[in-house]
Amino acid sequence: MRMTWWKDSVVYQIYPRSFMDSNGDGIGDLQGIIQKLDYLKKLGIDIIWLSPVYDSPNDDNGYDIRDYFKIMSEFGTMQDFDQMLDEIHKRDMKLMMDLVVNHTSDEHEWFAQYPDFYYWQDQPNNWKSVFGGPAWEFDDKRNQYYLHIFSKKQPDLNWENPNLREKVYDMMRWWLDKGVDGFRMDVINFISKDSELPDTPDGDGSPYFMNGPRIHEFLHEMNQEVLSNYDCVTVGEMPGAAPGDAQKYTNPDNQELNMIFTFEHMDLDGGSDKWDLKPLNLVDLKENLEKWQHALFNVGWNSLYWNNHDQPRIVSRFGDDQEYRVESAKMLATCLHMMQGTPYIYQGEEVGMTNVAFESIDQYEDIETLNMYQEKKEQGWSHEDIMRSIHVKGRDNARTPMQWNDAANAGFTTGEPWLQVNPNYKAINVKQALEETDSIFYYYQSLISLRKTYDVITNGDFTLIHRDHPDIFAYKRETDQETLTVYCNFSANEYDINQPSGEILIQNYESSHEKLRPWEAVVFYEKKGES
Repeated sequence: MRMTWWKDSVVYQIYPRSFMDSNGDGIGDLQGIIQKLDYLKKLGIDIIWLSPVYDSPNDDNGYDIRDYFKIMSEFGTMQDFDQMLDEIHKRDMKLMMDLVVNHTSDEHEWFAQYPDFYYWQDQPNNWKSVFGGPAWEFDDKRNQYYLHIFSKKQPDLNWENPNLREKVYDMMRWWLDKGVDGFRMDVINFISKDSELPDTPDGDGSPYFMNGPRIHEFLHEMNQEVLSNYDCVTVGEMPGAAPGDAQKYTNPDNQELNMIFTFEHMDLDGGSDKWDLKPLNLVDLKENLEKWQHALFNVGWNSLYWNNHDQPRIVSRFGDDQEYRVESAKMLATCLHMMQGTPYIYQGEEVGMTNVAFESIDQYEDIETLNMYQEKKEQGWSHEDIMRSIHVKGRDNARTPMQWNDAANAGFTTGEPWLQVNPNYKAINVKQALEETDSIFYYYQSLISLRKTYDVITNGDFTLIHRDHPDIFAYKRETDQETLTVYCNFSANEYDINQPSGEILIQNYESSHEKLRPWEAVVFYEKKGES
């Protein structure tokens, strides 16, 4: 299989609103990112994925784009962007932009000038919005309803229209010609809808807009018209995509995308919906990740992630963010980074930032969370039960400002932060992590370095071991030349293990031990013929 540069790269996601504020207005910005590029270079990452910085009314924190060719004023100017891009490239890093083309803002000029770029009906179907309520909104000017799978200020684009597609491709070329190195594509598998737009029994329209009838045609066309003409990286966010779908999307022979984000492993601790909490069954997680490792081996390519701007903090979710915060954060990183695929680190993950538990719903900013609170109240949920779900699963868990130091507002801003800082910032912050040689930060730095040193991490096959063990996630990676054996303890229990031959490549405790200790991770390495 032909090697490409993104296969042994590590991506770092910046959510700009919460990363670093340079001017004291309480909102992160592009100059703030520039200030912290040396920090990211020290970590060792290769690609920065930047969440949207385009001009936006900010109904959904920038995922409602008003102008694809303009920077949101809160973040800075196009001059700031050009400076940031230049500084990223000077440090031999790359920039992946967030591409949001399933929908625009209703304030985008297309919405008024080109109504046929959107979906309109005289009598809407019964689909529900992902953010709650109906997926159709009445427009007084047209005397019709328009489709919005997300917020009512995010009308869906009609990709059946070839003129719309050409406008999108022109915009993509403009950014690639400017020098950006690729795109993370927001809900890109939603762009092809069933033209019938049929009613559904429960209002769930996803069977008719996820992985729709022309999705592969559209992505192949995008590849031929735009992507194939540039040396760029692409990852598609694809809710509802199964391994069989991913094989089609990421097989190089099909000329669509390089990799996708699956959601399956992120849905394992939810019941009827994400707010219906249930404990993680580790066997389910092991079997799910094994399925993806096998499905894309020598076919396509996996993206590896625990965190992003839409997910709660992994150390709070699957780890222990109290007594064993450091150990479990390192263990979770080991478990993910030793698999095949391109790893994604979300800002603050590398210092073990945790979920936050604000007491009042008024302290939250996320549109999904606020809408859910009202819906659940109307359904009879108690305030306490709703807040418990928000504390565990709310998107603002990931969006509290980056914790740079133990000064006021965690060093994020000299002003009033747009979202309150997690109160634990005095104990958990970058300054402290950089001062402690055995911190989570330096552990991530080591994992990134290992990926660039050992071919087996990029190219080895995957074999799950101890499949039915309730607390141990263990697997082997193997090539003709090398073997890795990875042991990860997802609990505070101790377990005996049969230590494989070979040297210890990395571990999250200082010394070896005959037992697997609480939240321990240990990786054994053997070069064939040297045992």
